[in-house]
Amino acid sequence: MTSDRTPRRRRENDWRLFLRLVPYAKRNQKLLWVAFALLVPLSLAGSVQPILVGQTISFIRQEPTYFFLDGKTFSDGIAILVGLLFLTIALRAVLDSVQSFLVQVVGQRMTMQIRNDLFDRVTSLSSSFFDRTPVGRLITRLTSDVEALGDVFSTGAIGIVSDLATILVIVIVMFSVQWQLALLLVAMLIPVSAVVIYFQQQFRQANYRAREELSRLNSSLQENIVGISIVQLFRRERYNAEAFRSINQQYIEAVDRTIFHDSAVSATLEWISLVAIAGVLWLGGDRVMEGQMNFGLLASFILFAQRLFDPLRQFADKFTSLQSGFTAVERISDLLDEPIDIQDPERHETVSIALSTASVNASDISGEIRFENVWFGYKPDEYVIRDLNFTIRPGEKVALVGPTGAGKSSIIRLLCRLYEPQKGRILVDGIDIRNLRQSELRQHIGVILQDGFVFAGNVKSNITLGETYPFETIKAAAEQTNVSQFIEQLPQGYDTRLRERGTNLSGGQKQLLAFARVAIRDPKIMVLDEATANLDVKTEAWIQQALDRLLETRTAIVIAHRLSTIRNVDRILVLKRGQLVESGSHEELLDSNGLYASLYKLQLLGS
Repeated sequence: MTSDRTPRRRRENDWRLFLRLVPYAKRNQKLLWVAFALLVPLSLAGSVQPILVGQTISFIRQEPTYFFLDGKTFSDGIAILVGLLFLTIALRAVLDSVQSFLVQVVGQRMTMQIRNDLFDRVTSLSSSFFDRTPVGRLITRLTSDVEALGDVFSTGAIGIVSDLATILVIVIVMFSVQWQLALLLVAMLIPVSAVVIYFQQQFRQANYRAREELSRLNSSLQENIVGISIVQLFRRERYNAEAFRSINQQYIEAVDRTIFHDSAVSATLEWISLVAIAGVLWLGGDRVMEGQMNFGLLASFILFAQRLFDPLRQFADKFTSLQSGFTAVERISDLLDEPIDIQDPERHETVSIALSTASVNASDISGEIRFENVWFGYKPDEYVIRDLNFTIRPGEKVALVGPTGAGKSSIIRLLCRLYEPQKGRILVDGIDIRNLRQSELRQHIGVILQDGFVFAGNVKSNITLGETYPFETIKAAAEQTNVSQFIEQLPQGYDTRLRERGTNLSGGQKQLLAFARVAIRDPKIMVLDEATANLDVKTEAWIQQALDRLLETRTAIVIAHRLSTIRNVDRILVLKRGQLVESGSHEELLDSNGLYASLYKLQLLGS
């Protein structure tokens, strides 16, 4: 399994990461504008409340008050002030609820859209990417990273804008009321901002490490679940549990570091807010004693101090969510920026003959395959196929034979364009497969592997794989491959529900579905990679009859380790270390007494 601790590209700053989300925000801009429009009345309602409390105290103490209280009786004045206070509270409650709902909706929509784009991107990447990337790492990015990313807008960005708007309105109102105390409180914001920025930078680094460790944790969990039979058969439960505990411990330690930095911000803000209130009491109290300020105004500024630092405290909490989101954006961006190695040609470059379904019927495709000077390696300069040249004529049945690691399966992967050769080219019907759309190429190549993969769903959906076919066509394909009897014996026949990975089917039954899956598409080229290895002798003979009918008019490539099963093919290509060393019929190769003859004799001795 590839380590998740791979070198990453240079980190982008927060602004560049934020800009990556702008296209998703534009898709939901109507809701966003409504949410932003609510910021002004929300901030004003919150800023007016301390003034109303101060005016109430001044009115009770018979100090100077605003004009609308002049000449009012005690009960009338208190009623007006309390009514205005409740009005602002109700207004804030309603507007805050509406805004929270809107931003959550936007966040969830963006999360859905990003997850869809990520899934599309991942399924477009070449097989080489999955060779070096653990599945658990991808699952982490598609689940927890995307959820954290949704907070960037829903509770992060919009929440921070709301807090900033609240702070700005409070500052303006404070300066309009009493500039000395306002200046004192604003001056306290400078060290607070510096502290918040420092701890958030530390939090960002710790959070990235925590998500890396979470990816390792998920990768380990996924690997153990998929390989549970091997774990239990070889009594590795204790060993694997210890390895998992070690990874889990490292993850918890990484999370603890994020908690420390987050807590440090909250504690610092709490301490500085108390200092600010003390400063207001000291300076304001002195003004009150000198008669330059009334007691109601001092009470208002005590509330202003709390209100000023409350959004700042919330700002710090949201900034933590924002930093977590930016960490997720950074990791997701790595995935979205992953180059797609195998791409379809541009529209004007696409060859529209031979395999183009729009212009030619399947019966007109000949199925010739040609490898010209092909070099390929899964790692740079470590070639598993070296200067390979051969031609398979239309309708010819060819077997690929060779020791383990000779490159047989690699040839199939290259033909299906799951990988790209480093040198040379592969042609089908005289056309370089790089000039064909992948969907067209793979539509006319039917591949049956040794292990048939089954998706959760019913039997019909596992044969059609998302394409639309009449039931009669599905049944005809099953009958053509002698698979229909097995399907009809299932509890609900073609509608039988299959569990994930087909755990309610045997290995042979899953393989039988693979035959019907290929037959319904009527490909011109058939590839059989140990296709009958999981079948018993009786079923294999039964399926072989169907295969003989299927292969009559098709080009076929057969990979088989049991050499006795490929005697009747037209030609056998013998590979060794990625090179073609022999070619001919079964009898010709035995007469030449080369590598094929040696392999054949060894198998006879073994049997």
